[in-house]
Amino acid sequence: MRYLFEPRLVNDAFGDPGLYVDFRDERRALLFDLGDITVLPPRKLMRLSHVFVSHAHMDHFSGFDHLLRVVLGRKAGVVLYGGPGFIAQVEHKLSAYTWNVVHRYEVELVLEACEIGLDGKAGRARFSSRRRFQREPDAPFELPDDVLLEEAGFRVRGRFVDHETPCLAFAVEEKGHLKIAKDRVEALGFATGAWLAELKAAVSTGAPDDTPICVRWRDRAGEHALTRPLRELRHLVLEVGPGQRVGYVTDLRYTEQNVRTLTELLEGVDLLFIESVFLDEDRDQAARKNHLTARQAGEIARLVRAKAVVPFHFSPRYEGRTAELIAEVEAAWPGASAEGGSTSA
Repeated sequence: MRYLFEPRLVNDAFGDPGLYVDFRDERRALLFDLGDITVLPPRKLMRLSHVFVSHAHMDHFSGFDHLLRVVLGRKAGVVLYGGPGFIAQVEHKLSAYTWNVVHRYEVELVLEACEIGLDGKAGRARFSSRRRFQREPDAPFELPDDVLLEEAGFRVRGRFVDHETPCLAFAVEEKGHLKIAKDRVEALGFATGAWLAELKAAVSTGAPDDTPICVRWRDRAGEHALTRPLRELRHLVLEVGPGQRVGYVTDLRYTEQNVRTLTELLEGVDLLFIESVFLDEDRDQAARKNHLTARQAGEIARLVRAKAVVPFHFSPRYEGRTAELIAEVEAAWPGASAEGGSTSA
């Protein structure tokens, strides 16, 4: 089944944590964690609309400067989410530089920082290149349950786990999988393009039949554009079934409360990216470092009934022993494997 988005780890399992979620049929992506992102080419960073930072340890946040350097003067805006103290952390990053000419750049860059509190309340601030990235506070707001971002076709949810500092775990959920009948598109003489995302969004949100849809595409004959009401195009969208659910979990200790939090957030997730830092023979070291062992990661995958698992964030001490870490995850996660699940790194 072809889902709305395609998630991939930014680095290999030994590199800095990070998940790049690319949207099919859209020039758009989400990023979870902002460590070493130099492997991502500028064209991929330019697609980012929202960045979610689990916590501000260096391997999760040091890539902010690289992202800023790529998008500055080229992109209109990026929204960033983080935990307690996040707005001040973004402000301090920006205030470390001299901005005496940036206000004259042709393209204004606005960074919006959203700070999620432990009490479910949130703060927001804007930083505009036109005003040399001076902090502009906005009114605080309350989150609807654990939903951080909600749009027509998907939502992002987040809950805090304990890493001896609050750390956000995330779920990305496609609301419902809609498929385009490409043979019907071709029968109308149209071609696929970004307009199909607008069409699917209109159908998924129950837009009125007279909603205008601008159909744009390019072929050998050149550029084409026309407008048709939703009622004429609705039949191009096929209802397929439930959408994909992806979990991203990193940097936490193995505790009853953390497991309960993840079970509530990720129950039945289709694809789980989860840290597996240590082998279980080094579980005392894992406890001291507030990280999971591979066996504990597999147990969490079993408890949340994940259909597929991707372990990552391996400790460098296990270079050359990747197979052992994966095997330990699989040994603790037998149920999903029996149902056709898979593990990869």
